[in-house]
Amino acid sequence: MTTEKLTKLPPLESGDRLSRSEFERRYAAMPALKKAELIEGVVYVASPLRAKAHGKPHSAIITWLGTYSAATPSVGCYDNPTIRLDADNEPQPDAVLRLEQGGRSWISNDDYIEGAPELIVEIAASSASYDLHDKLRVYRRNGVQEYIVWRTYSQQIDWFYLEAEEYQPLAAGSDQVMRSRQFPGLWLAAEALLAGNLTEVLNQLQQGIASSEHRKFLDSSSVD
Repeated sequence: MTTEKLTKLPPLESGDRLSRSEFERRYAAMPALKKAELIEGVVYVASPLRAKAHGKPHSAIITWLGTYSAATPSVGCYDNPTIRLDADNEPQPDAVLRLEQGGRSWISNDDYIEGAPELIVEIAASSASYDLHDKLRVYRRNGVQEYIVWRTYSQQIDWFYLEAEEYQPLAAGSDQVMRSRQFPGLWLAAEALLAGNLTEVLNQLQQGIASSEHRKFLDSSSVD
């Protein structure tokens, strides 16, 4: 048997049960693989992503969060990052918003997010997705303060916030706008987002960014 055969790693496959270190070793050995996750010690390899069911919603979410981040220097927006949450969980969510200073997450020496970012967004097909089951429990247990799931088949947005170690549904206001509890000024016109009206989504966000709550948040961040 050659040295090459001795050192070749088996590919990642959905259902594999691995330690986090072994998961990272195999993932690093597969540069063509764009998305794989370790959830409760089990590997999930993503299927090819559909344009309308995933690609376009993902782009809209990144535009929304990226616009907020651009107006809020203390907050970082990340597209599809790997997160080292704990020994059995290394998810790769669709989008992340985190405090760059003073939060519960940090950037490791090898350039990964470690710890729990403040907000995570996932694009899911339906309520049957593991995004609303296994991953929800993992994010809750690790202290992710807010979690958004966009169910693209049923066209629903679930926004949860952490209270007393449990996720509670975030309700929209009387104006049908959802407002983050963690990030002042992060406003979401959910119905406009579902309708594909990104212009209205960004208009509502700009109102949030112009609010007194957001200005206070900026002032407190600059002091820190």
